Amino acid sequence: MKEKIKWIDNHMPPSADKNLPIMALHEVAKARYFHSSFPQYSITPLARLDGMAQYLGLGGLFVKDESFRFGLNAFKVLGGSFAMARYIAHQMGRHVAEMTYDYLTSEELEREFGQATFFTATDGNHGRGVAWAAHKLRQKAVVHMPKGSSQARFENIAKEGAQVTIEDVNYDECVRMAAAEAAATHHGVIVQDTAWEGYEEIPTWIMQGYGTMASEAAEQMRQIGVNRPTHVFIQAGVGSLAGAVVGFFTNLFPNDPPKFIVMEARAADCLYEGALAGDGNPRIVEGDLKTIMAGLACGEPNIISWDILRNHVSAFVSCPDWVSARGMRMLGVPVKGDPTVISGESGAVGMGLIAALMETDEYKDLRDYLGLDRFSQVLLFSTEGNTDPMKFRKVLWDGEYPTV
Repeated sequence: MKEKIKWIDNHMPPSADKNLPIMALHEVAKARYFHSSFPQYSITPLARLDGMAQYLGLGGLFVKDESFRFGLNAFKVLGGSFAMARYIAHQMGRHVAEMTYDYLTSEELEREFGQATFFTATDGNHGRGVAWAAHKLRQKAVVHMPKGSSQARFENIAKEGAQVTIEDVNYDECVRMAAAEAAATHHGVIVQDTAWEGYEEIPTWIMQGYGTMASEAAEQMRQIGVNRPTHVFIQAGVGSLAGAVVGFFTNLFPNDPPKFIVMEARAADCLYEGALAGDGNPRIVEGDLKTIMAGLACGEPNIISWDILRNHVSAFVSCPDWVSARGMRMLGVPVKGDPTVISGESGAVGMGLIAALMETDEYKDLRDYLGLDRFSQVLLFSTEGNTDPMKFRKVLWDGEYPTV
């Protein structure tokens, strides 16, 4: 018998919302300007799934497809690269607008700034983004991956010239390891999208970098005649991406924001546990955090984004692995006439969840609470493509993690 989806409505007391300005439109515009200076930059597709929307009884269904991002198959590079630019600008006393790709790859920067070593912990996508950006910008990168990480993801990071290891500990322990090594290294800095007391500036910059993806999606929806999504489904590990997306759209539509649904892997549902407790304080989930959604296998929330989420999210949802697996299959084998979206394990959970809510009455309570119906315009983010080919084949070809 398949494990059930769990959810909780947001009944936490609101805070002063001091972190919402982090994702102000002018801050996100700085990140998008920076990314657009890269020769590899292009706006990633927004897949319009009209056939699937009709099948599920929705007004519209849109999927931001990040498998095309910078040739890296995932969105994560947006955060790491912008954080590096902000860090270098800060160290040099310069404005980030001056940190274009051409300048950051110039001999002039090499003379004026030298070389830093960027440390990070990752399941794969973030580390690959940091390694790629470090390589392009003539910097160094050291990447630690948690126990059970995919060999394919390891090799993709190593190809970018980073020093990379797979450790015998979970993601959160890898973060602590990277932080300690950065502190002990001359010109060492940790680039991590989780935040803790005393480490908040760089995670803020990473979140702003993620804002490029949300900004593109909003623009693309307007171009096809949808001024505002009614519902935004966003997945979360530490919650940085979720905080970035929720923060951006809340600032974009301050008087009538969409309903936000945050989704986590069951094995690492720290945000859900925080919402369940209901007192507004974050919670930590410990253990191996074993899930196919490797990019979401994080047990300690980003305290910056948590403050945004507790104020603006409608529901927190804890998803078993089958939800993501079904989403992968539905996006990879679309309704006739719809585009195919190649979505990995951490990218497809939104598709799996919206299908579970709309296809039957098993989760009618959540569907009704969110007001999902034939007028709803739903936005999903497929944050990665096929980043683990063996796992991808097992799910799509062999039916691993069935729903019956």
